[in-house]
Amino acid sequence: MTDEELAQACAAAMYSRDVASQALGIELVAVGPGSAHLSMKVSDAMVNGHGICHGGYLFLFADTAFAFACNTYNVVTVAQSAAVEFIAPVHKGEQLEARAREVTRFGRNGLYDIAVERGSEVVALFHGRSRSLGQPVLGEE
Repeated sequence: MTDEELAQACAAAMYSRDVASQALGIELVAVGPGSAHLSMKVSDAMVNGHGICHGGYLFLFADTAFAFACNTYNVVTVAQSAAVEFIAPVHKGEQLEARAREVTRFGRNGLYDIAVERGSEVVALFHGRSRSLGQPVLGEE
């Protein structure tokens, strides 16, 4: 199995068990070793009292891209820490893309940057630190 095929198999296995992402309409567009590209449309339920997308949903969306990117090596990997910068408001009905890229991996740790975009505009930036747990992603069914 190539590195690309392994990344795709890990993503497919994770997505099949990811009830939260499925319920929110998050779609996996592409995945590769250390990277992921997801899509999500902002629904009525995601809008806060100010009429904009709740920051928690933007964080969740970026965190989901982070999870898919850091689990592409068939080793269960979780978030150790994360931070987000909200740059621009997002509104109901808007289509968002989250693009995660691996910055580096060292030992059981990794650093990832995720851009949440509306078209060509970056609306949020997320930085995550991962920690690998040592178990395989595949074969958990």
